[in-house]
Amino acid sequence: MTGEAAKGLHLTGIRHTYASSSGPVEALAALELAIEPGELVCILGPSGCGKSTLLELIAGLRMPTEGRITLDGRLIVGPSRRRGVVFQQSTSLYPWRTVRGNVELALQLARAPRAVRRARAEVELARVGLADFADHRVYELSGGMQQRCQIARALAADPEVLLLDEPFGALDAMTRESLQTELREIWAATGRTIVFITHSVEEAALLGSRVLVMSARPGRVVADRELGFSRSGRSSADLRGAPDFVAVCRELRGTIDRPVEQDVR
Repeated sequence: MTGEAAKGLHLTGIRHTYASSSGPVEALAALELAIEPGELVCILGPSGCGKSTLLELIAGLRMPTEGRITLDGRLIVGPSRRRGVVFQQSTSLYPWRTVRGNVELALQLARAPRAVRRARAEVELARVGLADFADHRVYELSGGMQQRCQIARALAADPEVLLLDEPFGALDAMTRESLQTELREIWAATGRTIVFITHSVEEAALLGSRVLVMSARPGRVVADRELGFSRSGRSSADLRGAPDFVAVCRELRGTIDRPVEQDVR
């Protein structure tokens, strides 16, 4: 695959099966997907539908049982700095390092000069509102601040794609709303491709430029919805009460509840 048609993420013929003590478990089936550069795509679906598995495949943390995944025409065969990952829990942060040290980590592993690492970390810490906490240890931060640190670390490596696996799911409502707003601002400022996993219909509608709905296991995409309503000048609270927003949420919930015919192989 070459040329313009290769741009973005392309998942072709993806199936993924886990081995278990009671036999194979099919997590993903018959999955075809294209994500264009610069999209903020929310992947929505019930627990256990394979959302996180899909994110891990795109990240290169797992290889699909069948099919291929490419980024700009290049086959994904393992983890890469081109794809930054933010998990639901902040356990991937290193508690013995400072906030700055965590953000610099990927650049340090890439042998970037110290001055370059420091400058990049300062930019990303300022972007997520942690500039004043650069010398703190991560265990001294609140849960929301730790998630900001994870996002800053992922952005510091300058990835082409940012992958987030329910990163705000364990946070209180106020912190979650604040980080949702910040993520939209980061997307608007950087133009990065973002893939965001969530089981919240409202969160998907608030964040996404596009929402993909997955069925129950084995997961497949059962709806692909562009979100065209304007967010300009509208706070999250205003948006939640707007008729166009409410209508989109109702439509997405109806898609999740709709039964899906199983394919036969």
